Amino acid sequence: MPVPVLLAGRTVRLEPLAPRHTEALAVAGAEDRTTYAFTPVPHGVQASHEYIDRALADQAAGRSLPFAVIRATDGRVVGSTRFLELDYWQGPLVWPAVPGVPFGDPATAIPDAAEIGNTWLSPGAQGTGINTEAKLLMLRHAFETWGVRRISLRADARNGRSRAAMERLGFTCEGVRRAHSRGLDGAVRSTAFYSILDEEWPAVRSIIELRLSAGAQRKRRRRTLIPA
Repeated sequence: MPVPVLLAGRTVRLEPLAPRHTEALAVAGAEDRTTYAFTPVPHGVQASHEYIDRALADQAAGRSLPFAVIRATDGRVVGSTRFLELDYWQGPLVWPAVPGVPFGDPATAIPDAAEIGNTWLSPGAQGTGINTEAKLLMLRHAFETWGVRRISLRADARNGRSRAAMERLGFTCEGVRRAHSRGLDGAVRSTAFYSILDEEWPAVRSIIELRLSAGAQRKRRRRTLIPA
């Protein structure tokens, strides 16, 4: 299974999620909960403790690799994200296939495909470029360090904001699975699935880097317009 890793960029740092993030995660989750209609976000210290415990149990089982999202400017925890649905295609071909089980030593195995999900940010971090750079860091690690063949994302089909963000970053919509699961609000939800393949990654990387560069330039212009 993949080992925990620290991923650092200009505006954001992704640290392996740990119990020491509990209180800061609770603060981030309590900032303004009106933006969490489609995403499970822990509410309170006890819920954050349980959230981290479940994430680390999944990590120990080889099912995910969770991160705390840290804003670089002040070191504040502003959310969480993770790799999940890790899948391994190496080794002898067996049928029926057993997804999620690596061939050889699990401690050194790296996935051939994965999903990025369980992502949420506090309202103050939304729309600041942190999510875009976090996606770049994770995608670059997946495609350029692990060498995956495919990264996928999914969203409640009603979540137009998340779907638009994925499409702006160059993800391809594979379609909508109707009546796929129960949503966070208790309703039966349809799910939109998106993906990037390894051969598409260089073009997608360029799109994301251009968006980050344009955002940084806009911030610099705003600062120069503010009188001292």
